[in-house]
Amino acid sequence: MLINRIYTAFQNKKSCFKSGLLGCAAVFMLSACSTTTTVNHQVNDPFEGVNRGIFAFNNGVDKAIIHPTLRGYRKVVPQPARTGLQNFLRNLKSPIVFANQLLQGDLDGAGDAFVRASVNTFVGFGGLVDVAAHEGIEYEREDFGQTLAVWGIGSGPYLMVPLVGPSTVRDATGYIVDALADPLRIYWDHNGHEGRNNVRMAGDYLVLKDQLMDMMESLEYGAIDYYATVRSAYYQNREAEVQDQSEEVTASVEIPEYEDDDF
Repeated sequence: MLINRIYTAFQNKKSCFKSGLLGCAAVFMLSACSTTTTVNHQVNDPFEGVNRGIFAFNNGVDKAIIHPTLRGYRKVVPQPARTGLQNFLRNLKSPIVFANQLLQGDLDGAGDAFVRASVNTFVGFGGLVDVAAHEGIEYEREDFGQTLAVWGIGSGPYLMVPLVGPSTVRDATGYIVDALADPLRIYWDHNGHEGRNNVRMAGDYLVLKDQLMDMMESLEYGAIDYYATVRSAYYQNREAEVQDQSEEVTASVEIPEYEDDDF
């Protein structure tokens, strides 16, 4: 009952909050609405030779180091604790999600991000428990790469980032902007706690790899060209995120078509 009362109070604040934001965010909303968001799903991979080399390196590191480490992590750390870590790290990203929702002109999304951060921080033990999701406000990942897409900026060349994985020039740029603009990182850096941000980045990497491991192994098992399949999956997933669709697109990944001359 207490959680429901707090949540109802936050819902009322959410409505007032969004109304207050309407005037200051009108410019962003109009600019976003005036452009029909289309994501160029056509593959743009001018650095394919280099990308394939980096991809092979990443795959080797995953099999030799990352995946065995993750299997040990899964055996030692129970699922509820792993979920709690993911929830906590997501909650730390709330200011970035909120800002990008505003920049995209999505006031509903910004309001949800604000309510999620408030409820999960004060009721969900600092974000360890995703109380907001249990109340119907699901997590929505937003970054500056998606914001650039909403503004009509194309993805640019496809990139394979060492030790990280697939990206594009636009999305890599968005990641850098988010990292530089993160208020929590700025606060830590200005107060002599740079190490805390490094720990957080390591946690983000662990959670990301843990989420991707099963999917990557499944893609490799059924792929004729593993590199091309991962590239296709990345483009489809990013398109779904930009369009605020489900992130679970792996099951419907379009396998690239090949001509006899490709072999």
